[in-house]
Order: sequence, then structure tokens, then C-alpha cells
Amino acid sequence: MANIQYYDVILKPVVTEKSMNLMADKKYTFFVHPEANKTMIKEAVEKMFEGAKVEKVNTLNIPGKKKRRGMVVGRTAATKKAIVKLTEESADIEIFSGL
Repeated sequence: MANIQYYDVILKPVVTEKSMNLMADKKYTFFVHPEANKTMIKEAVEKMFEGAKVEKVNTLNIPGKKKRRGMVVGRTAATKKAIVKLTEESADIEIFSGL
């Protein structure tokens, strides 16, 4: 496994209607590094966002879709998503507050 630092784990937030509805339950969704595990994700969220305490982390591996351009058939890149549930007394994550 590569040497992944905490600031390399979280790639970007997922901004969809479903992920916005989950924010009411203090669940936040991020695209994460494909080799990151749940403990790395928990550590990264708690270090990057002050006052956030992680209760639970769920991860999803999303395979790439088949794409075709003429006779050439290929795949898009595979991704990994993490849904992070915060504890009740933790602070909200600020990057989602203006959306």
C-alpha cells in the first residue's frame, strides 16, 4: 500500500440531492483515495475539520462504466466513496454549510 497522508485521503465532497438529504442526519459523503481504509478516513476527517467527531464510516467501491468510442471499448476510472456519520455533539462540517 502506498504511503497516504491524511490530506491525500479525502479527494472531494459529493454534492447530490441524496447526499444533501443525508446531511440532516449528520452524514457527509466524500470521494476518497481508492486505497484508503475506514480508519484512515476517520482520522482524515477529524484532522481536516475542526470539532468533527466521527461515529461511523461506510465505504463503497464503484467500478468504472463501460464506454465505447467507435470500435474501441474501454472503462472509466473506478472510484471509492465514503459516507461519514458524525456524533451528535460534534460540530458540522463547514464546506457543506453554504450549499
